[in-house]
Amino acid sequence: MMASVPPVTRPSQFWTRAVPVLARHLFRTMPWATLFAGCAGGTVVIALLAHVATHAPLNQNTVRVTFLPAVGAMAFVPHVHFRPVIQATPVPTWIAPAGQALLALPVLAATCWLQLHLMTAGDARNLPSVVPLLAQLMSWSAVTVAIAACCERTRYAAISGAIAAPVSFAAIAVASFTSALERHLVAPPATAHKATIAWCTVAASAITLTCLASRDQWLRYARTFRR
Repeated sequence: MMASVPPVTRPSQFWTRAVPVLARHLFRTMPWATLFAGCAGGTVVIALLAHVATHAPLNQNTVRVTFLPAVGAMAFVPHVHFRPVIQATPVPTWIAPAGQALLALPVLAATCWLQLHLMTAGDARNLPSVVPLLAQLMSWSAVTVAIAACCERTRYAAISGAIAAPVSFAAIAVASFTSALERHLVAPPATAHKATIAWCTVAASAITLTCLASRDQWLRYARTFRR
């Protein structure tokens, strides 16, 4: 015989007390050193190139190369620490990777803006074609986070970042140097409009995959009892 149990209702001050605790946990478990090292490394390189590039101005290919360390650092962001403990709590597991990704977005956006500013400082003609480049860099980051989130659901979750970084670099190389994909993703030969749409589609697909991979891995405790 099954006895019905009334649904559990959270107190009115639940989120008021839970949000500060979750925020402290996210700040403590966030890989700040890896993120800042990856973002600062590529920015320092492009700053040095901008300083010495007097006869050969920087182009978008330079930004694509110097942004790769930041993309690699994003592979270490969506990591759930102490997963067995978190699975036993009433807080959903996806809050940790989602919160860490949100914390990394301002740092990634500032890195992208600074590198684009260094690229266009000496040549304003690069400004009209920046939109497909932004879509491409956003897609690279989204694909890397998606691969890391998928690795988090395997037995190799402890080294998900070390796996996701080289896999994402390999995927970027395939998309950049394969002629069948290059005519759709790289402008030129693809037009700026088509390249932007293609990269935005890839980014949206990667974000959807990240959301699916970040859901709870184990079943929660049931709220009904059996006799």
